[in-house]
Amino acid sequence: MAIAEQQAQAAQGSSETSWHSIVLQTLKRNEISLIPYVPDRVLTPLIKNLHADPFFTTFATAREEEAVGIVSGAWMGGRRGAVLMQTSGFATLANVLASLAVPYQIPLIMFVSERGTLGEFNYGQSLVCRTMRPVLDSLALEHHTITRLDELEFIADRSVKQAVTTQAPVALILNPLLTGGKTFDK
Repeated sequence: MAIAEQQAQAAQGSSETSWHSIVLQTLKRNEISLIPYVPDRVLTPLIKNLHADPFFTTFATAREEEAVGIVSGAWMGGRRGAVLMQTSGFATLANVLASLAVPYQIPLIMFVSERGTLGEFNYGQSLVCRTMRPVLDSLALEHHTITRLDELEFIADRSVKQAVTTQAPVALILNPLLTGGKTFDK
């Protein structure tokens, strides 16, 4: 079986070694309990598991900027949070990152399911995907693209710890090689 096939099968599974189980356990271990999100098909297994776990306060927001504002306010009040979003939603965040999260040193943890690559049919998604990393770089924000299950826990855990310690945002981009990506039905 090809490596990509094995990863896709692991990504879709619900066992303890699934990508979404690893993210959930990493969040819990780092006391990140507030999880606002914008609904996304790729993130659905993670979102469902977060809702099912009483440790987390998990809810949908209308926009990504709203989720960032909620997590920022929570940090100022002494609670840790993370935002879940899709690549296209990231395109709306430059202002709130540059005017809130960065200057006020908020360790905003962003999990971004990546669209716009590996067979993407929507040109708009492709354009946003191409601009996401340059925007992160221009704001001097730490970011990592995670493609393999065996690297997920290490990168996510260390990134969260660094964000909290340095009080700086971080973006963890969940590549389709890790998650299985969005299935495109005709």
